[in-house]
Amino acid sequence: MEQPQADRRSTYLAALTLEIQKKLQKALNTPVQRPRLLEVLFADVALEVKDEAREIILNKEEDEITKTEQNLCFYDLLADYYVKAPQAGNSIVDLIVQLWSQYFVSHIFALLFHKWLFEVSVENTEVLLRYGSALVQGSSNIFWIDIQTNRRRFLSLFRFLFEKVAIVPHESNKIALQARRDLYLLLSRFLFFYSLDDMLETFIKHFPAFPNAFLIGGPADVFVIEVTDQLQKLKVEPVVLHYISRMSTLPGLELRMTTSTRLKACLYSFTSPGGPMYPTRAVRHAAWETLDLLFPVGRYPRHVISLFFRLLYPWCWPSSCWNFIKTCIRAFFCYFINKIIASWEKMRRPKAAKSS
Repeated sequence: MEQPQADRRSTYLAALTLEIQKKLQKALNTPVQRPRLLEVLFADVALEVKDEAREIILNKEEDEITKTEQNLCFYDLLADYYVKAPQAGNSIVDLIVQLWSQYFVSHIFALLFHKWLFEVSVENTEVLLRYGSALVQGSSNIFWIDIQTNRRRFLSLFRFLFEKVAIVPHESNKIALQARRDLYLLLSRFLFFYSLDDMLETFIKHFPAFPNAFLIGGPADVFVIEVTDQLQKLKVEPVVLHYISRMSTLPGLELRMTTSTRLKACLYSFTSPGGPMYPTRAVRHAAWETLDLLFPVGRYPRHVISLFFRLLYPWCWPSSCWNFIKTCIRAFFCYFINKIIASWEKMRRPKAAKSS
């Protein structure tokens, strides 16, 4: 029973490969429709596998595993297929090379060939650098799609680049040095978003050498610089809150004074209402908590200075007063309820002692 299942899967994926090839060829032949065709192809490749296709491609055990781990997308299946049958993807790679300058091409290449790139042997250094650069650029654009929608559809791509490439030296060395550096910078920017900060220490140990290290510092400094730059670009509130909360893993890092000041300034910019960030109340409070955690020295002077600066925003006074009143009422209510529960527990104890 297993062999027919494998044959069905290969036949299905070969048919998908033929469809992708046809769409790329059509995009190559019709310049006017090219951007739209490539965008549709990218969307098709990134689609989740529906139940009908699952029955054809996966057996019951595989289906149960994928459902418990994450949603399975077509690019996951095709990426594995092109590793096992590299000749099947050669025609697609040839067409992609002819369409390098188009926007969605690097996206498609990153999704379909992120595993293939580390399995094939490419002797031409220039070609290897081009492939590596396309992988990094395409992955960056793809991860930004996840951030803007606050979803983790491309988590499997990130996990592969992180767990199978970045922290495995003999794999990361397969791509050109410049592309390798760019890959580590890319992973640094999105590490918190995909919640892999528990492996931060291991990740930093495998950083490649950077030519300007004497200016920017060591791997920990490079990582924090990338995170702070990323945080200042974010506009989706849940993602901003997620990043700020994940920064609790940073206290153990040894940073230069300039990097530490940069991190402090980044967080401090999220603590005040108004431009240029216009953070919400939830973001401001989260930024204060993280700032106080990372930099406990000078905590109270910072809050006093912030209070004075709040006076520059008189339109925020009514909402601030109202939130202060609500906080006091909530605290008093909780205190009152706790007192009632405590007194009730005291009354129960003598009765329980008498009955025993």
